[in-house]
Amino acid sequence: MRFATKLTAFGTAVAAALIAAPAASGAPEAGPTGNGAPSGAHYTLNIIGVAKEKTTPMDDTSRHTIFVPDQGSCRINLGEGDYGVGDGNCFDGDGAQFTLPDPDPDGDGVTAYSVYARALGKPGGSSVTTTCFDEDGETYCSTESMVLVRTSSGSKFSNVSKELLSLCLDTDGDQVCDTREFLFDRDLADYFWSYDNSGLKVAQLRFYEVPTNVGTTP
Repeated sequence: MRFATKLTAFGTAVAAALIAAPAASGAPEAGPTGNGAPSGAHYTLNIIGVAKEKTTPMDDTSRHTIFVPDQGSCRINLGEGDYGVGDGNCFDGDGAQFTLPDPDPDGDGVTAYSVYARALGKPGGSSVTTTCFDEDGETYCSTESMVLVRTSSGSKFSNVSKELLSLCLDTDGDQVCDTREFLFDRDLADYFWSYDNSGLKVAQLRFYEVPTNVGTTP
């Protein structure tokens, strides 16, 4: 099956992006804290926007940071496994690398964990992150995106599990999502987050071992 939502049509997909606040249809089981995130243990990933290109290798798997351009696009390659940053430098030509568990191993649309995100840093910056994959020489992207905007009124976490852990795909070219898949559903696909930055200094992601009911339909 050939999907119509390709990276070449990325602008259309971004236009249909969802603001991070209403990110997922189901709430996790853990209660939220005052900053909007659940309570309890979590893994933190900070995606840091910088103006000056990084040139040093960043293959230290103990890091929790990925450096991306302050302005422009960057590819964060995704692999299945324990949480970890395999390559924290998005400037080195092959993108950054991040591993995370299979979000829906049971195939029931209820994630095994949830992702919460917030924008940090100087007010005014924003970023758009879209989940994509390469397969058979083509690139396909979800019609949904995580949109983070740093405002002057403070920053709270929002559930972005649907946008970052699943893809809502347009399979017939009508610019409307008609099927939902999750990361790593396809054995031969190379998954990645397309990170488009417009001055956001820090996108902070937290991964909690609580479920979110994303569902299996658009």
